[in-house]
Amino acid sequence: MKLLICALRILFRLVVLGATLVILVYAVFQFCRWRGLILFSQEADPDQWEIFGVDASVYQGDVDWMALAEQGVDFAFLKATEGSSLQDVRFAQNWAAAQAAGVRVGAYHFFSYDSPGETQADNFISAVPATPGALPPVVDIEFYGDNLQEPPNRDDVKAVLDPLLSRLEAYYGVKPILYVTYRSYDLYLKDGYEDYLFWFSSPVVAPFWKPWTFWQYSHSARLDGYSGGEERIDLNVFRGSREEFQSLFGPG
Repeated sequence: MKLLICALRILFRLVVLGATLVILVYAVFQFCRWRGLILFSQEADPDQWEIFGVDASVYQGDVDWMALAEQGVDFAFLKATEGSSLQDVRFAQNWAAAQAAGVRVGAYHFFSYDSPGETQADNFISAVPATPGALPPVVDIEFYGDNLQEPPNRDDVKAVLDPLLSRLEAYYGVKPILYVTYRSYDLYLKDGYEDYLFWFSSPVVAPFWKPWTFWQYSHSARLDGYSGGEERIDLNVFRGSREEFQSLFGPG
């Protein structure tokens, strides 16, 4: 009988502990939802954040930027270039049309580990005009191909990246924004790039303990207003108020 009572007491304590943990996890989840630190993939223009945006490329096809603006899109990062030679064929059209719709624009470059930073910068500069009111240029640093399994070492990446960043800053008069994944940030950028703004890719959950200014929280949303073969579009928020956005980047 004593053994049974002891077992029941242990079971009761485990049940209480489990229930407490469930309540704690639920409370943390609700707090994060309330603060906008957990956003589901289809949540467009979330109430917790004042500045909402998308990023787009040729894959979204013909974009109706007025329709996106009506869905709350404040800014858009548009793919301009990749490596030393590729240019997005929709970039110029998107650049002009988004601005005409009142959407604040910025351009991004998909970083290549395999060509010199100087020629990558020249490619971007040839495609993206220096435009008053535009957001800073973005360098998108992620992994592709064989680099997914065997990422380059930090010194080799730095030898390509630093000249690219320097040339873009010299031409546009502002430090580029760095688009990163957790992996690319930890491998290459957490030390020595503290003066740069970061745009983190982190689906659903905000990049806690990371120095983010923009957060790409969804890779799989669907909005009205584009007709490309890619039905999904990426969603982003700015970490701050509308006044802080304008203070950091100037009036649009």
